Amino acid sequence: MFSEVFYIINLLIFGIMISALVAGTSYILGDKQPNQEKVSTYECGFDPLGAPGKPFSIHFFLIGILFLIFDLEISFLLPWCVVYNQTFPFSYWTMIIFLIILTVGLAYEWLKGGLEWEGHGK
Repeated sequence: MFSEVFYIINLLIFGIMISALVAGTSYILGDKQPNQEKVSTYECGFDPLGAPGKPFSIHFFLIGILFLIFDLEISFLLPWCVVYNQTFPFSYWTMIIFLIILTVGLAYEWLKGGLEWEGHGK
């Protein structure tokens, strides 16, 4: 019992020391005088201080939606990998079809220029 508590306390002390070291190093080496652009307000891909009702580029939101779609792919792959041995024939081909559909969608977005950030939103 004592050795388990000892290891937990050592782990906590080591974690606190590493955290303090990283935070202290970041504070010492960090930029203390940020430039005007760094401290300016920025929300949702457009300037919030402009005129209300001014049209803005929807491209920021499209990139966000694409990120969510392809990020959710990973959340479907992880549980599938865990139970892969138990449900082989049906789940294997279902996931292969799912990945093919996502790959075709990614290729379509790439070819249409949906993933290009330059030239949009200005």
